[in-house]
Amino acid sequence: MKLIRYGQPGQERTGVQLDGVNYDTSAFGSDYNEQFFERGGLASLEAYVAAHRQELQTIGDDERLASPIARPSKIVCIGLNYADHAKETGAALPPEPVIFMKSTTSLTGPNDNIMIPKNSVKTDWEVELAIVIGKKASYIEEAEANDYIAGYVLHNDVSEREFQLERNGTWDKGKGCDTFAPLGPVLATADELGDLDNLRLWLTVNGKKMQDGTTANLIFKIPYLVSYVSQFMTLLPGDVISTGTPAGVGLGFNPPVYLKPGDVVELGIDGLGTQKQQVVAYTKS
Repeated sequence: MKLIRYGQPGQERTGVQLDGVNYDTSAFGSDYNEQFFERGGLASLEAYVAAHRQELQTIGDDERLASPIARPSKIVCIGLNYADHAKETGAALPPEPVIFMKSTTSLTGPNDNIMIPKNSVKTDWEVELAIVIGKKASYIEEAEANDYIAGYVLHNDVSEREFQLERNGTWDKGKGCDTFAPLGPVLATADELGDLDNLRLWLTVNGKKMQDGTTANLIFKIPYLVSYVSQFMTLLPGDVISTGTPAGVGLGFNPPVYLKPGDVVELGIDGLGTQKQQVVAYTKS
């Protein structure tokens, strides 16, 4: 299945994408949140869609698409997980996964604006494949990791490099700003994606190709990452693990290239659709 959510912020409704067409499932009666995944919602939703297929209403193309999952308890990210990206940033290959967190308040829809933070001059892009957890996971083995995954989603791990790398403290400072975690447009179950170890992921800025990679080059693979993170924190249903980005980020250019108001960022992953974001200046909400 491919799950979507749509509507204005705070008023999102649920849906599914069938053969490329978006349908409303709000009558199903559950948002795509922790409780949905915890209670076997994917199986229940699949049964609901099969029983009501002819009654489902299409969603207009003018509707805003939201993150396909409601706000998770946490967004966990893996840094430097592609060898070419580590090389372009001048970092050594990590002996084990680098973990950092994004604030859940950074979550936005796939086509919402990216807002340059106040006092930022080094806002960057990162196309990533993200994992959505399907059931509570703590100290799990790599061999059983796939049983804990609900599906996968496209993620732009927007990053402020000065905040991340030049300000004292953790990477989190440059990762959790408002609008820095566009997710979607769909959450796809594994059967929708084919070979998870060979998905193409790409990103353009103003039509210029910046990133063009494949998950075949992940240093630490998906089952290992789920198991590894679960050794340090309990993963709850609906939690997100973003698996890292390939080469081509703005920081890696000489001189570096960063986003500015008016820029347009587009990105995609095989089977997970595309995102398109306009970059805007900071405004107080």
